[in-house]
Amino acid sequence: MAGEDADAGWQPLAVEEGFLAGVGPLLWRRGAAGFAMGIRVAQHHCNPVGACHGGMLMTLADVIMGFGLGDLMDDGRFVPTVNLTADFLAPAPLGALVWGRAEVLRRGRRMGFAQCLLRAGDAIVMRASGVFQLDRPADPGFSAARLFGGTRLCGGN
Repeated sequence: MAGEDADAGWQPLAVEEGFLAGVGPLLWRRGAAGFAMGIRVAQHHCNPVGACHGGMLMTLADVIMGFGLGDLMDDGRFVPTVNLTADFLAPAPLGALVWGRAEVLRRGRRMGFAQCLLRAGDAIVMRASGVFQLDRPADPGFSAARLFGGTRLCGGN
């Protein structure tokens, strides 16, 4: 993982309104090891002791896993979260780049299962797993491809 958290290649997610715009800026990139998303921990992400708030870390993991599963759908649809579980392992300090990747564990007809490790430097700061609803009809107003500049997130993996 050396060099993974370097600033090169990260770009802001193209979201201008709603919840994700308010918690961002969210970052994404595609590197040799695949698609990743993250945040640079800013003051508005921090708890009173100057570390990234656990709720922000859970939001990031939720978004990463949801987009990862949604990308496997032919239309990149929005997949609502049914369950999200997290283990907080280390603090992510102000200024740190926190990032992760989705690992899709299983894709069924109705539900999908994924996990994600969030990292800051050499530390794993959080481990998360989630269950997502896959049988929801595609929403023509939602376009993951638009958010990511037409790029498939996980390359169909």
